[in-house]
Amino acid sequence: MNRNLQIRKCALYGAIASTAILAACGGGGGGSSSSTAAATSASSTTATSGNVSTPQYAASSAQLAAFQLLNQERQQCGFAPLTENTTLDQPAQAHATYMGENSGLITDTEVSGNPGFTGVTYTDRAVHFGYPSTVLTSGVSGGYYTNATLTPTQYGQQLVYGWLSGVYHIAIGVWPVTEVGVGWNQTTYNGFPEIQASLEIGNMQTGTGSGPLTFPCQGTTGVAYSAGGETPTPPNTSGNWGTPIALAGLSQNDTLLLQSGTMTDTSGNVINLQLLYSANDPNKELPSFEAVAYPTTPLQPNVTYSVSITGTDNGTAFSRSFTFTTGSVVG
Repeated sequence: MNRNLQIRKCALYGAIASTAILAACGGGGGGSSSSTAAATSASSTTATSGNVSTPQYAASSAQLAAFQLLNQERQQCGFAPLTENTTLDQPAQAHATYMGENSGLITDTEVSGNPGFTGVTYTDRAVHFGYPSTVLTSGVSGGYYTNATLTPTQYGQQLVYGWLSGVYHIAIGVWPVTEVGVGWNQTTYNGFPEIQASLEIGNMQTGTGSGPLTFPCQGTTGVAYSAGGETPTPPNTSGNWGTPIALAGLSQNDTLLLQSGTMTDTSGNVINLQLLYSANDPNKELPSFEAVAYPTTPLQPNVTYSVSITGTDNGTAFSRSFTFTTGSVVG
């Protein structure tokens, strides 16, 4: 059965200065908080056009780097890989360009009449470029400026690490969607490069196996140890928070509840995690099939953490225990 799913995602804005990476967030929609993009999901047999078996992004481009890293992170934890969809590339690129043409504002939404306007929400823009209106679409946007010289590959990878460090943005790593489009734009701010980027995701499918899955998962390395700057602000945070653990059911019809969650470092220090899921999310951002457990203060770089999380998926109890290792990246 088809059903409507309301998606809200904010824009992520990171700032890189030399080797330090900081994060802040531009609000969506004319200075408000994040925008609401109505996304309609169709059955798992819905067919879309524009899928390509081999990525069409230019070699050594930021788009290709972002696409490859996102798929690498998803697949190592059992999530379905994303296929480049050239129809979704168009709204993603148009929105990245829009942000650059409008003073580099990082936003989810567009304002009619502004330069480069193609649609208010992610869904509006996808439909404008020919993506089926009956297929779930959503997205994230982000950017940063840097006074260091980075390669396009580094630009693209930094965006993904930043998105995956967000309590709400980590959705791009765990949702059971199957298609993606990547948009990229570069301008100049105070004489330095300024990046604007957008991802469009779409076409949710039901996975196979035993859920829920997690990201990070057993053996994941290099994830950002500290992050901050989402709109709306994740609950019970003041300043940067630590690496979030996202859990997702195999179907959009799943309902996740979390009951306990801890991280333990190699010295035996136990960190109690904030437990966030649809039923208790004050910001009403998380769909029923996704949950996030996160430390409300940053972790340490290059440290291995043991994770223990319990909860229920459609009323059935589950537990997840694994280790992951942070990197030196700040999201």
